[in-house]
Amino acid sequence: MSSLMTKSLKVLAGLAVVTGLVAGAPALASGGHAKPLLKAEFSFEGPFGAFDQAELQRGYKVYREVCSSCHSMKLMSFRNLGQKGGPFFDEKYKDNPNDNPVVKQIASEFEVAEIDPETGDETTRKATTSDRFPSPFKNDDAAKASNGGALPPDLSVMAKARHHGPHYIYSLLQGYEPEPVGLTVAPGQHYNVYFPGDLKAQWSGDAHKVPHGGVLAMAPPLTDGRVTFDDGTPSTLKNQAHAVATFLAWTAEPHATERKQTGIAVLLYLAIFFGITYLAYRQVWKGKH
Repeated sequence: MSSLMTKSLKVLAGLAVVTGLVAGAPALASGGHAKPLLKAEFSFEGPFGAFDQAELQRGYKVYREVCSSCHSMKLMSFRNLGQKGGPFFDEKYKDNPNDNPVVKQIASEFEVAEIDPETGDETTRKATTSDRFPSPFKNDDAAKASNGGALPPDLSVMAKARHHGPHYIYSLLQGYEPEPVGLTVAPGQHYNVYFPGDLKAQWSGDAHKVPHGGVLAMAPPLTDGRVTFDDGTPSTLKNQAHAVATFLAWTAEPHATERKQTGIAVLLYLAIFFGITYLAYRQVWKGKH
């Protein structure tokens, strides 16, 4: 077999492994004593998956009306919302999402800090599409002071920072339960069955029956009816959690769908190339056996 054909086979095998890893995302908890994560179906999973724009819009609304009061998203610019595959992409503005009127309106709803060039004083102005999402707090100390001493994490890449990210987010938001009898939870802390942790030190019950989960500073952020979806989707806790998990999966990898499409095109090209190489090999060695 020619070295060229051998290399082609290796590339195809490698890409097949990568595709398999992308497709397989078991919904299991990562360490600690958390319960296995809830099962959820996301349209963007798998080698042929893609983000659902309506779901992204619902997820953005959950972020805007609930999450943004505590969590920043510093790596995202407003114009990203209007890029291809984004929640507010419009074919008319595909060449420049900055011109998208929906994105302009969203940006104008935020205030960003800046320095007045004439006086040197701190001031604010309405955000533009080129600005990044601003933090809800002036600094980390202010954020901690407003959240019981805990610093709310930035959500830009949260879906990649946590094992099985979207599944984890989806489960965590639905995992708040009353603490079991025998579990001591400090003031300002909240029990969550899907939050990885070790509760042995806080458990006074049977040592062999330590509860699943852990405690965290974030109070339950979502409840049924907390957000009204513009498309009439029922505003259940489950639907809110699914929508914002989808949105945060997109913010973590806004070009994921395009990369998948490129990968599939490469696989097809390599398959064709392999076929041509094999036929050429047969033709060259046809009369030499």
